[in-house]
Amino acid sequence: MSSPIIATFLPLGMLPRDPHLQIVIVAALVALLVIATFAVALLKWTDYCGSPHTLFSYLRFFYASFLKPHAGDGFGGNQQDALESFYRAQAGAYDATRKVLLRGREDMLGLVAAQLKFRAKYGDSSHTRRIWIDIGGGTGYNIEAMSSYLPVTEFFSSVYLIDLSPSLCEVARRRFAGLGWANVKVICQDARSFRLEDHETGMGNNGSVRSSRSKGYFGNEAASIGGADLLTLSYSLSMIPDYYSVVDAMSSLLSPYGILGVADFYVQSGIDLAGRNYTGGVFNRHVNWLGRVFWRAWFEIDRVGLEPSRRDYLEYRFGTILSVDDRNYMVGGIPYYIWVGCQRKPVSSLPDHPHEIVERLDAAVTESPYLSPVNHTNTLSRKVSSSTPEIRSKAFNAAILNLTANLPLPSFFYQNHHWRIHYDEQLRKHTQFKNEYIYAFTWEDPRVDLRILKLGSDDVVLAVTSAGDNILAYALEGPKRIHAVDLNPTQNHLLELKVAAFTALGYADVWKLFGEGKHAGFRDLLVSELSPHMSSRALQYWLDTAGVFTSRTGNGLYETGGSRYAIKLVKWLFTSLIPSAEIRKLCGAKTLNEQREIWHSRVRKVLLSRVLSWAVIGNEMFLWKALGVPRQQRNMIQRDYYEQDELAGTWQAKTDITGQAIWEYLVNTLDPVVENTLISEDNYFYLLCLQGKYSRRCHPVYLTPRAHVRLSRLDAFDGLRIHTDEISEVMSRITPGTLTVAVIMDSMDWFDTASVEASVQISATNRALKLGGRVLLRSAGLKPWYIQEFETRGFTAQRVNARLAGTCVDRVNMYASTWLCVKTRDLPAPQVPTPTEHITPVDLRAAATSPTADVTHDASIVEKLEL
Repeated sequence: MSSPIIATFLPLGMLPRDPHLQIVIVAALVALLVIATFAVALLKWTDYCGSPHTLFSYLRFFYASFLKPHAGDGFGGNQQDALESFYRAQAGAYDATRKVLLRGREDMLGLVAAQLKFRAKYGDSSHTRRIWIDIGGGTGYNIEAMSSYLPVTEFFSSVYLIDLSPSLCEVARRRFAGLGWANVKVICQDARSFRLEDHETGMGNNGSVRSSRSKGYFGNEAASIGGADLLTLSYSLSMIPDYYSVVDAMSSLLSPYGILGVADFYVQSGIDLAGRNYTGGVFNRHVNWLGRVFWRAWFEIDRVGLEPSRRDYLEYRFGTILSVDDRNYMVGGIPYYIWVGCQRKPVSSLPDHPHEIVERLDAAVTESPYLSPVNHTNTLSRKVSSSTPEIRSKAFNAAILNLTANLPLPSFFYQNHHWRIHYDEQLRKHTQFKNEYIYAFTWEDPRVDLRILKLGSDDVVLAVTSAGDNILAYALEGPKRIHAVDLNPTQNHLLELKVAAFTALGYADVWKLFGEGKHAGFRDLLVSELSPHMSSRALQYWLDTAGVFTSRTGNGLYETGGSRYAIKLVKWLFTSLIPSAEIRKLCGAKTLNEQREIWHSRVRKVLLSRVLSWAVIGNEMFLWKALGVPRQQRNMIQRDYYEQDELAGTWQAKTDITGQAIWEYLVNTLDPVVENTLISEDNYFYLLCLQGKYSRRCHPVYLTPRAHVRLSRLDAFDGLRIHTDEISEVMSRITPGTLTVAVIMDSMDWFDTASVEASVQISATNRALKLGGRVLLRSAGLKPWYIQEFETRGFTAQRVNARLAGTCVDRVNMYASTWLCVKTRDLPAPQVPTPTEHITPVDLRAAATSPTADVTHDASIVEKLEL
């Protein structure tokens, strides 16, 4: 067989058949490549450093990286000599060859720029002296690239490029001289010895440059916190042998409000991350054994260290704001990460937030009174000695554990907003969803909810997140607090995205994202505008799935998630059996009579055919995967079907006609919808299913221009808390008698009649609600079995809607009944153990898993909270 290498260079008819001759030809070609590379290497890089030819650039890069030894060209044998040996031969071609290799640099710059713009807008407006230090800045590419996100010469008073290679520094000086950027200073120096006070006047005296001093390692005065607003390292941390001291020096250079941005290669095993809650997320971070061995060995050739300890120490010394893991598939799938951090002490960028963010956040999550800064220590001390148990959130317990172990706080504490509450993403109850949401839009009608509940400014609402549409509808009513709860992390990621979009974007962009479900510039918006308003895990998720909005072949947001199977099936049936013109007519019908005519003449006989019911609708796998109907809910539908046919008591034995029960349930859902609601004007639920997007005339209330004005205010979501947990778990950690409303959708339908889960959740709900508090729920059953559980646990239950044959209870009409359960009496308080005087870390871990246990503090923890 002919060699594929030879076939690349020679026509098929010219290939020699002798294998020995093939080897000679291959050797000659390799020799020619090496000779050409060396010939290019002998050229002076100054001959083409202005605009290097692509071929010359890569040949020079290949020569410097794989052929030329770089143990050092001089006699010093130090790190600078080795770096210069490596970079001198390719300095002029450095930028051209790194655009493909060094992925993530622009994203890192965009992320830190977004953080800086947010802090400049909402932080201390008197602080105008901004300093940026780019460590290992090389040719200055990063600083020039930053101009795409920030006006470098106007935004920063001083920019320092620190690098140890004279050749790269010379390229940088020429770059900035050509640009005329006088505020950029190129310094060829070891980063460990760089001090801002050597270059900036007024350090420590001018309030705009925040600085303090403390005792150094041997007791001498040393700078402990510098005045830099931004520190960046772009693929330089992996090339610093003594990285511990450089990371420590960065802590001294960075101001208390400063931002740190890093982009670099890495390899790491997921086992290393077990139990770490401060890394900003572990999604996509694991690199398999073969990849770890190969990439570490490969990069060690060029003295690039990929050992995990570099990134680990960085995350240990600072607080993590954002963390992103990705692969550069253009160059063999090299793992790289982008990390944005800050000083360990969590300091909000908003001036009205105090430093004791742990206590403030905990109070908001548990609906407990906030301990004011003045009485903070005294109140905590009294609680330490008190036997009265405190309600503490899981976020607070995690923070206490980290403070006790001298670790940074979980990344959620370093966010600009505290909508999202800390959760352990590695628990199986979260990973079971396989990083995918089920619902891309909420399948409950908020118009009915609001008519029944009549929310006011004093209401504290707990509601299932789902796709977040109803949460936004409730927010428009202005309640005091909304606790959005969902066990699936990605459902909460979707809500986070919507909240961030309203906070940061104009109406046109919000409409493209959530009205049309597509936006070609989504990824740029995510990096430059939305990232300061999102948690690390949500940002990582949407960066990884940006194609939902940007794909040219996909149909956008509303055909994603687990429910996409049902939507795609309906679309396939319609396009296969019904002319598209008829579907357009149905979506554009001006009157109910016109809509009814189209439905009965063309659509109904296809969608509600008994053949389709037998083949698809009654299939249990389809019910769960496509429609999100669990087995327990299917059983409730069957029960009602048999009872209506006067076959009560025999339904369990006749499970072979599930399709008939589901078919009739679907008929009772869709026929009344078509008869009573106009899809083109008012029923955006079914319009979305038919055409994959909303229209300007028919859409959720949160997508109106007026709603955008209200939801885009800075304080619009101050009362929002997003919990990733079970409803009962969140209820049990809320101060008793503080909730006024709980909207739990059809979640109770998912419980098994033989389990105690329903009783536990109802008891927790009773405890959290005040007297007169209300629970709004929907069910696939006309009278769900768990209503009796509500009535025996302190509630009065009333069915406010019943979907009988031919009736339409709301625009969705999917659920058989809607119930309002009002709390009329308190249940006895649960018994909890008296807290001990001293709590060990083991005790604290146990407390973190118990929703009713008291978490107390020893003096050192109280002190750390104060600090």
